[in-house]
Amino acid sequence: MNHVAYLDAEANEMEKLLKSQKTMIIRGATGRKVPYGKVEMNDILYLIKNNGEGEIKAVAEVTNVINSEKMDKEKSSEFVKKYQDKLQLTENQFKRWAGKRYLVLIEVKNVKEITPFQFNRDNFKNSMDDWLIFEKIEEIKK
Repeated sequence: MNHVAYLDAEANEMEKLLKSQKTMIIRGATGRKVPYGKVEMNDILYLIKNNGEGEIKAVAEVTNVINSEKMDKEKSSEFVKKYQDKLQLTENQFKRWAGKRYLVLIEVKNVKEITPFQFNRDNFKNSMDDWLIFEKIEEIKK
């Protein structure tokens, strides 16, 4: 499967991934929300900054996925701390994700810049999500 993953522009997530300072992306929620259970090894992530530019600028290959069990706030915070060396979260990001009941950690490799392109969000049910799933890049490329 292919995924469009929005990255935190303020925290320079894309730059950290491109420089291999960061090798893992995190998502979390109170319930089992996308991408929980939807990402697998060898999936491709199309990376975009959450700054309104609307351009996919990089790709990455998924090497490992960890879908947590239901956790309380304390256990969730410990879980995030355990992977902080790969996540490289800022203080604000840590506050955002630590404490969520369900977490998804997605480890990536071969992160590389591509020729930026706009994509069409019209085919997605919930275009407000920061994680979108699709089959073929031709389906979403403008």
